[in-house]
Order: sequence, then structure tokens, then C-alpha cells
Amino acid sequence: MLTVTLLGTGGTQPLPHRALAALAVTVAGQTLLLDCGEGTQTALRRWGVSAYRIGQVLLTHYHGDHILGLPGLLQTLSSLGRTAPLTVTGPAGLDAVAGPIMALAGPLPFAVHWQEACAPLAAGPLTVTPFPLEHRVPCCGYALHLPRAGRFDPERAKAAGIPVALWRRLQAGEPVDGFTPDQVLGPARRGLTVVYATDTRPCPAVEQAARGADLLCMDATYADDADLDKAKLYGHATCRETGALAAAAGVRRLWLTHYSAAVTDLAPGLAAAQAAYPDAVAGTDGLRLELDFDKEETL
Repeated sequence: MLTVTLLGTGGTQPLPHRALAALAVTVAGQTLLLDCGEGTQTALRRWGVSAYRIGQVLLTHYHGDHILGLPGLLQTLSSLGRTAPLTVTGPAGLDAVAGPIMALAGPLPFAVHWQEACAPLAAGPLTVTPFPLEHRVPCCGYALHLPRAGRFDPERAKAAGIPVALWRRLQAGEPVDGFTPDQVLGPARRGLTVVYATDTRPCPAVEQAARGADLLCMDATYADDADLDKAKLYGHATCRETGALAAAAGVRRLWLTHYSAAVTDLAPGLAAAQAAYPDAVAGTDGLRLELDFDKEETL
């Protein structure tokens, strides 16, 4: 199972009911934090996501509304007694922000590893694939994929003379005592994919990364196409554009996020997105989704 929690849905300015950009993806007891805007720590506590279990932070870019919560989070992890290293990943320019963030955080009892998002990487059982976004500065989205092994075939295991005591480990994909998972597993089954893309204009890279995804969480800064020129100027999307991209990519679910502070009523923007993608959802702080292999396979 994979759990997705929207921690903050605002852009530029936090509002009393809307923290700035952050998303948590939890699997196998560990959490990936995507962006860390102001209000992230409060949101983690409010929505029941353990800060202590954050294993990696993925930054889309280095505008303040996506990173200003990070120094405080590092301090909190220190106060919680964390000793395990933390990895922070982001696009080009990471070195320039790492120093100031670490200076603000102060001495820490754990190592922080900074790595540029230039190739797919492993995060526990997840494969994380960064892809370029169209914004005013270097910016990347992330496709998080949880693979699913093929079905276990007990008859093949028996025929191969594999002791029953080893079946569970082989089923989990672990070679053991000279036996390999391919001896007992069928073809890989459909996994789970979550795509996070903010801030960005609609672009082919997002559509390609999101194709067939279980969830696309995407920039929807402007509710009305009257602001389309502004969206193009600042590297954002309108709600209608985001709905159209989700429809073109054939995603299973769409969450709108990263609203302008001027957007106080989500209904008009949602209606615009739903004109192209009827099942679009207006993301709100605390929105949560649990994705399960078996349920997704039957959709």
C-alpha cells in the first residue's frame, strides 16, 4: 500500500487554511517529502504524518514557497534525536542553496546528503524518476513508482525443490540459498505510480511522465483562463490546462494544487478542470489517498 497526503496546496503566500507546497508519500513505514514550504511541520503534525520517518526530501526547485520550511524541519529532526542520514534531492543549483539551508539549521546530529536530480534513483521500494518542468528557473517533477512482482507459483516452487521456508523471501523478490525469484514468480504485474509536477507550464515531459499514472498532482495556479498570459509569463498552469493535460495523459486521478493566494474559492477552477477531466479533484491541505495494488488492478 502507498499513502499520499497533501500537506500544503498554496503558492507564493501561505494562508490561514493553506500551507505552502508539500506532499508526503508513505510506503513500507518510510516517507518521502516532496517540497517543504512554510507550514510543512505544522501540516505533518496536523495530518498525522511522522516527521521522524522522513527518509528523503525531493525538491522541485528553489523558490522560497517550496524550500523555506526545510531549515526548521531539519532542526526539529535534530530535536527528535534523529541520527540516520537524510538525503535532499533537487535540480541544478542545489549546491547554491545547500549552504544557506545548513547554516540556518545549525549543527545537526545526522548527515544531510545533497544530490542533484539527474537520473532515476531508489528510495526504499520506490523508483523515483525526475523529469524537467517548464518554469522560470530549473525545475523538475517526480514520478514515483512502486513495482509489483509477478504472482507466486507454488507448483513451480515444489517442482524446483525449494523448501517452503524460503517461499516468502523469494516471493518478496529476494534471492536465497541459491534460488532466485524468477524461478517461482510470473510476469511483473502493474505497479503504482504517483506523479508530482509543480511549478510548471503544461508540457510534453509532464504528459509523458504522467501517462497512465494512478495519481497526478499538478500545478493549477490560476483558476481562470483570463490569467493565461500571466501563467505563461510566470511558468504556471491554469486549471483548465491542467485538466486537459490529465485527460491527454490518461491518468486515473488528478489533484489540483499550488493555487495562487488570490484563489479563495476553488469551485470555479475545479469546474474549469472538470470540463476536460470530469473526475478532477481540487486538492486541499490534508487530502489523503491510499493506493492498494489489488484495488488498482481491478480498475
